[in-house]
Amino acid sequence: MAGEREPVRAALDLEAERIAEALVFASAEPVSEAFLLERLPRGVDVRAVMARLVRLYAGRGVNLVRVEDRWAFRTAADLSFVIRRDETESRKLSRAALEVLAIIAYHQPVTRAEIEEIRGVQTSRGTLDVLMEAGWVRFRGRRRTPGRPVTLGTTPRFLDHFGLEEIRDLPGLEELKGAGLLSGRIPPDFRIPVPVSADDLSEDEDPITQLDLEELGLLTPGGGEGE
Repeated sequence: MAGEREPVRAALDLEAERIAEALVFASAEPVSEAFLLERLPRGVDVRAVMARLVRLYAGRGVNLVRVEDRWAFRTAADLSFVIRRDETESRKLSRAALEVLAIIAYHQPVTRAEIEEIRGVQTSRGTLDVLMEAGWVRFRGRRRTPGRPVTLGTTPRFLDHFGLEEIRDLPGLEELKGAGLLSGRIPPDFRIPVPVSADDLSEDEDPITQLDLEELGLLTPGGGEGE
C-alpha cells in the first residue's frame, strides 16, 4: 500500500509546487505563506514546497527568495547589472531621508521625537512622507507615554527592496566599517542597536486603531481610505 501511495504523493507535491509557483509569479507583491496555505491542496507542507522551489530556481536567472514569511521571485543578484531601470522610476533619497530611514530600521519602534533626538535636528513631515510613499516605512502603534506618540517601523517592502530576509539581516558595525559606510573618527562607545522584529509590538506599544488612522489622515471618518 505504501508503494501505491508514493506516486499519488509525488503527483500531489508536483501540483502544489506548480500552484505555488504560479501564485508567486502572478503577484506584484511578495506572497505570504498564509495566502499560499489557503490555496494549496490540504495536507501540503508549504515550507517544504517552497524549499523545493528555492532549490529549483537557485541557479536560474531569477531566484525565489523569502522576505520574512513572504515569497517573491527576484533577479539573481549576479545579473542585476544587466537589468535596465527607467531613470524616472525612482529618485534618489535625500541625505535626510536616508538618515531617517536608517534610524527607523535600526531603532524601531521609534517616534518622531526620538528620531529628532538621535539626528539632533528636526525631521520634516515631507521626509517621512517620501519614505511612506515608497512603502518602506509605516505607522506601527502608539507609545504608552504621555501624548501617546505614534511609533514608526519598516515594512516587508523595505526588506524586499534591500534584499533582506528579515530585519535582523541589516549589517552590523563591522560590516558597515568594511563597506566604507562608517568613516572618520568613531566614538569608542559607538554602538549599532540590534534591530527587533518589524511586526511584533513592544511592551510599551498599543496597536493602531481606526480612530488613530483617521487622526493621522490615513482613513476618512467612517472607515474609508483618505484621499
